Amino acid sequence: MATERILIVGVGGLGVPALWALARAGARRLTLVDPDPVELSNLARQVIFSTADIGTPKVEAAARWLAERFPDVSVERHAIALDASNAARLVAAHDFVIDATDSPAAKFLINDTCIAARTPFVYGGVVGMTGQAMTVIPSETACIRCVFEAPPDEDEIQSCREAGIVGPVAGAIGEIQAAEAMRASRAQTFLLSGKILTYDASGSARVRIAEVSPRPGCGCGAWKQEHRESHAPGK
Repeated sequence: MATERILIVGVGGLGVPALWALARAGARRLTLVDPDPVELSNLARQVIFSTADIGTPKVEAAARWLAERFPDVSVERHAIALDASNAARLVAAHDFVIDATDSPAAKFLINDTCIAARTPFVYGGVVGMTGQAMTVIPSETACIRCVFEAPPDEDEIQSCREAGIVGPVAGAIGEIQAAEAMRASRAQTFLLSGKILTYDASGSARVRIAEVSPRPGCGCGAWKQEHRESHAPGK
């Protein structure tokens, strides 16, 4: 079934290129969620914002930018953080979710909420010169907990913050996430379901796509489906 309503959680290094790519590709209904205002430090990477937007909620500035350039795109915006009090409601109102957050806790919340709602989503993450993306089809393909099991501890999170992100890497991952969302909108097969893409921009840029199997015992239940298929008659 074609997807109409796309939720983008995070309007920053990943979310900005994702929403721009979606608008170019013909997406019609976007919802933006981000609690933060535009800051001066955002302008170098999040190129849709300008100095006039500083202090304005990112969702408002992004919606205004989209309205000026892509008037056919309907944009709903929420200047809030996705958390346990609102995640289920927001995810349930959409057909596909783009995880464009920079918070490990938020990524696991998106994962768990989408699994519960049976809503497909695409994970994205960037640290330094490396980015990753993976699409999750609930109960069918590996989820984030199949790969990482639990959020990193505070020391690891701090190390990632210190490494920062490189704008072009985030841009590439955001575009990849948008492409998966558009495949959902056109009822096409995902390229990254059951696979994780890693983009390494250090030295000669390299892209690697690896198969990811559901983890036995994971709460997402995808391993049960894989087990049934492997034991089906004729296998």
